[in-house]
Amino acid sequence: MKSLLSLLMVLLVQLVVAQPMSDLHKTAKNLMIEGDYENATLVFNKLFGVEPNNIAAQKDFAYLCFLKKDYNKSIEISKKFIDELSVEEKDYQILGMNYKAQGNFKDCEKLYKSGLVKFPNSGVLYTELADLYVIDKKLPEAIKNWKKGIEVDPNYPNNYYYATMYYSATKNYFWTIIYGEIFVNLESYTVRTAEVKSTVLDAYKKILYLGVTPNNDFEKEVLNLLGSTTESLTAYRLSAIRTKFILNWYHNKHNEKYSFRLFDQQRFLLQEGMFDAYNQWLFGIAVDPIQYKNWVDANLVEANKFKQFQEGRVFKLITGQFYQTN
Repeated sequence: MKSLLSLLMVLLVQLVVAQPMSDLHKTAKNLMIEGDYENATLVFNKLFGVEPNNIAAQKDFAYLCFLKKDYNKSIEISKKFIDELSVEEKDYQILGMNYKAQGNFKDCEKLYKSGLVKFPNSGVLYTELADLYVIDKKLPEAIKNWKKGIEVDPNYPNNYYYATMYYSATKNYFWTIIYGEIFVNLESYTVRTAEVKSTVLDAYKKILYLGVTPNNDFEKEVLNLLGSTTESLTAYRLSAIRTKFILNWYHNKHNEKYSFRLFDQQRFLLQEGMFDAYNQWLFGIAVDPIQYKNWVDANLVEANKFKQFQEGRVFKLITGQFYQTN
């Protein structure tokens, strides 16, 4: 067995030697993605023997060292990029991840804050800084950074995810439904998507059954139009409530004061005859998986039309539509 492993290593080295440098980098990254860290290291080292100043490969190797829990080596490599003019967001991210892994919160916080001076609109760095505060049990600081990340980088999904779960836990149900629905439009087919759909459904129940107190005029206008109900919140009922909301929102011209991409999309789907299918997709499984399957089976044309739309578009938000004040 040992002889076979040795032979395989020799063959891998021979294969590596025969590859162009760009292919070596690609091979190393693929091995890293597959979790074969030792062979990825072997290929990177071969590459560095020929191209010791390959910056892109060095950055990937720094991440590989982090994955291998060789934090000191990863820090040693990553540090030299921070003061370069060509520094990237991911350089701060990788170095900070190493500091967090070592429990070096002071240097990590300092690093991320300096990174945000360099990249003030980086949703990634706001997420990383918030994550540091979560680890350090500073949740008020964490939510400040998730919110700021949403404000300056509205198309980065992670800040919406964490803000949604935070607001659900702290009973701020208004922003749970807003940020949660935005999140599932940005990240539509993951485990987190299903988790957030259930969270949004629960928040709607709290709002429509119990009511919540608005904190600003935007929240007040939305909540007034949503109203309340004592009926069971099926996907059908939620679709009806949300249809009425969208019609009234634009009829009353609230969109002129509060331009909001999420509501624009809801209106578009309503105009295109896909809003019921969208609401079934959003709430159906969370409400009742069997009822959802029955709806799809009975409405295949409508369900497939929405599915094709959902899979063929990229949901994009714009800056300047941030209405949270609390």
